[in-house]
Amino acid sequence: MWTYEKRLQFPVKITQTCPKTASLIISQFGGPDGELAASMRYLSQRYTMPCKEVGGLLTDIGTEELAHLEMICAIIYQLTKNLTPEQAKTAGFDAYYIDHTTALWPTAAAGVPFNACEFQSKGDAITDLHEDLAAEQKARTTYDNLIRIIENPEVREPLKFLRAREVVHFQRFGEALEKIKYKLDEKNFYYFNPEFDKQFVQNEK
Repeated sequence: MWTYEKRLQFPVKITQTCPKTASLIISQFGGPDGELAASMRYLSQRYTMPCKEVGGLLTDIGTEELAHLEMICAIIYQLTKNLTPEQAKTAGFDAYYIDHTTALWPTAAAGVPFNACEFQSKGDAITDLHEDLAAEQKARTTYDNLIRIIENPEVREPLKFLRAREVVHFQRFGEALEKIKYKLDEKNFYYFNPEFDKQFVQNEK
């Protein structure tokens, strides 16, 4: 159950139409390291975490990723709000325009549609948290690349905020991994799936 607050986590106010920029930022909507994949990854993984505190962390971060998804969509929408067919053609946005006009549709900057195979929910705490750490670093790298290329400060400031949150998420997942490793070490459990081992789960209750 979520309570929706009708405001963005960070303000997005873009005054210039720029489909070229939109075609780059859209990767953080439906790309391999984007916010849609992040939210689905964490909100799926949370159920099989053996530690309730870590499951709660995944819920919190997964929910925040939905807020980041909303920000990315707002940026893309505002960059294409008053788009003309000629602008789409000139900026190389015409192929997207043909299929979707200016509607939001999850795809990578390279044109590859979003696919759930881009993220994993393995049911093993160590495996999943390592994936989460890598995912946050890859997202941070993508934001770094966008900030290097995009010059418009109206676009850069929200991106800088999002990049900073990826760093925080990386730190929180690092702490969660240490917590899980400590719990496993109490009974010297390592090379198997602790969530699937009923004895371990029962002892955690």
